[in-house]
Amino acid sequence: MRDIAATLRAWMRDGKPFALASVVGTTGSSPRPLGTALAVDGEGTAVGGVSGGCVEAAVYTRCQEVLETGAAVTDSFGSTEEERFFLGITCEGSMDVLSVRVEPGDTAIAAALDAILAGEAVSLVRAVDGPDLGAAVAISADGFTGPLELGAVDLPATSGRVGRFAVEVYTPPPDLFIYGAVDFAAPIVRIARSVGFRVTVCDARPVFATEIRFPDADALVVEWPHRHFEGIAVDARTAIVVLTHDEKFDLPLLERALVSGAGYIGALGSRATHRDRLDRLREAGVGEDALARLRAPIGLDLNGRTAEETALSIVAEIVAVRNDARAGFLKEAKGPIHH
Repeated sequence: MRDIAATLRAWMRDGKPFALASVVGTTGSSPRPLGTALAVDGEGTAVGGVSGGCVEAAVYTRCQEVLETGAAVTDSFGSTEEERFFLGITCEGSMDVLSVRVEPGDTAIAAALDAILAGEAVSLVRAVDGPDLGAAVAISADGFTGPLELGAVDLPATSGRVGRFAVEVYTPPPDLFIYGAVDFAAPIVRIARSVGFRVTVCDARPVFATEIRFPDADALVVEWPHRHFEGIAVDARTAIVVLTHDEKFDLPLLERALVSGAGYIGALGSRATHRDRLDRLREAGVGEDALARLRAPIGLDLNGRTAEETALSIVAEIVAVRNDARAGFLKEAKGPIHH
């Protein structure tokens, strides 16, 4: 629901009811995770999607019915071979989809959307069967919002099913800090934001760290990289990308980043540049375990040449590391696609 949150909240502010269909359960090789949603307004406008294509038409029709009747319903798609054939589902998986009519005054959905759009943590819990089917409650730092009574339900830390409840957990977007306002940085900003990162660009040179060069960045900072790094909070979801390949900027930053809790640390430069960088970091006292965390030369091997291709390879590597993926060709891999 995160990717359509702005549209849904605008519909609610405009007083427009809509049908919201959400993936609330999956088995096997389902193409989309829990919480993925399709919404349809009274004019038939659709946003989002639940399956990547194979059951969209059926879910769209269900949304129109729910908009008219107001009755929530949970449908299962792909549970039998005959159903997969009829719907055109080619993967060996199934999904449960909850469809509800959302009124403009729905407090639970509004609270969840507001938190998502503000980059704050929130969990949306909804009944997927029983007498409360479709009822919801949003749980955030402000408490509980919505009519659904949970009782003593033990909620999971991540999205999942608990008995007759589906839980969608939305965390704040992970941070990507780009150090070096070089030409590669702008397409990295655009691609990284499209996959859910909050992106900050930092450079000590004010002539380069400008809004005209980086209109899509969430934040622009003119500061020496290591000084900026000392003032931020990082965790396992944080990605650090070092692009200046200028030792007076890079080395002080990497000395600090490599012993931090950041989940990804990559640096631009040739293999020769990287060997020299490692020698200098060793001289500065950085240990081998810390050095082994540095991804350089940065990015996946796409044999790209342009700034956009380079940016794609860098963001792809960040996503692969975050998902603990091997990042090879799926054609040559064994086992399930979604693992």
